[in-house]
Amino acid sequence: MPSDPAPAFAVWLTGLPASGKSTVARALAAELAGKGIRAAVLESDAVRREISSQPKYDDAERDAFYATLAYLARVLVLHGVPVIVDATANRRAYRDRAREAIPRFLEVHVHCPLAVCQARDPKGIYRRGAEGTAQNVPGVSAPYEPPLMSGVVVDGERDDPAAAARRIVSALEEKGYLPRGPGDATKTGGPL
Repeated sequence: MPSDPAPAFAVWLTGLPASGKSTVARALAAELAGKGIRAAVLESDAVRREISSQPKYDDAERDAFYATLAYLARVLVLHGVPVIVDATANRRAYRDRAREAIPRFLEVHVHCPLAVCQARDPKGIYRRGAEGTAQNVPGVSAPYEPPLMSGVVVDGERDDPAAAARRIVSALEEKGYLPRGPGDATKTGGPL
């Protein structure tokens, strides 16, 4: 581990599948890049494909997966790499465990009505759930426990992603995770 890594942080975007987490993650990464901050984005589907060729999405697999995701985010943060975690993490316990493990953690709830998420369904999760070919769909056949107190709430149905990203950056500044004001941003993170 580097002896003096630049301060870093983790932003965990949670919400139902198809709530807009990935869109907000891309907007946040772009907003941070505009400030000279290169953040790693841990997108749950991409990470899961690397870890498990045939995920079961049952409680045991999810518990192990989200523990691994939190570990990866923690290692990156401890090495000075800001992290954006784009992951449903349907149980509060998964996100609470990450919050305890990762210094400088901000939880963002991308709230979106289930009916809107089902209508969007870009990955066919809800359709497969209705057909019976996908089990444990958060918000349908598996619980989704929204945060009790998130750092930022984004309306995944109505908020402009770029405006939501700016609100998240403001929350990072308020928490002291980013310097405030134009021109005084510390460049953090490196190539991945």
